[in-house]
Amino acid sequence: MAAVIAVGLASAGVGAGAALAAGQAKERPDRAEIEAIVRDYILNHPEIIPEAVARLEQAEARKALAASRSALETPFPGATAGNPNGDVKLVVFFDYACPYCRQGHADVAKLVREDPKLMVIYRDFPVLSPASTEAAMASLSAATQGGYRKFHDAMFDSPGRVSLARTMGIVKGVGLSEDKVTADLKSAALKAEVDKNLVLGRELGLTGTPSYIIGNRILSGAVGFDRLKDAVAAARAEKGR
Repeated sequence: MAAVIAVGLASAGVGAGAALAAGQAKERPDRAEIEAIVRDYILNHPEIIPEAVARLEQAEARKALAASRSALETPFPGATAGNPNGDVKLVVFFDYACPYCRQGHADVAKLVREDPKLMVIYRDFPVLSPASTEAAMASLSAATQGGYRKFHDAMFDSPGRVSLARTMGIVKGVGLSEDKVTADLKSAALKAEVDKNLVLGRELGLTGTPSYIIGNRILSGAVGFDRLKDAVAAARAEKGR
């Protein structure tokens, strides 16, 4: 709301300046007069409210991202897709138990196929169930075995609810070591990585999955291929300025 008032004040200032120039107001309007002008302007132009809120959210996102950029864009080894030297990085926060993440997975996979300059960084963000956490730990174990993408794709491409039995079935199906994954489900180092992702998500104000970080933008939910593609293009354009 502060942003809304700021926009209103700026607009009101223009109106007040015009009025003063025309000799229709006092030399220096008092606070009550300014507040009345702002209120009237907002009531007569309610369309500025969504724009002001969006600008406030974008400013807050830029601030949060600046503080977390290095941690965000330093992937867990192996938990990536696309060009490792890409000029734009797309960070995906996901939960294997999230049905919307399944849809988002297809969108990201299409982006990778179409954009040879894009790097994708996957961040396990298990917020839905204990089975989500087990699947996240298994995925990081897969990364240590050089099989992250095989496991990740299979988790989203195969049907069924997430459970330990299904997760281990996919581990076996993609040729990973079941013994290593079983041991890694109790790994303090892998749990620390998952916890780091949860902290990062809270610091960025993420409320669910999937969530995407692209340049200075945070997109929440299964926003679709076109919005992701547009966000990548905008981030690339900003880097080129």
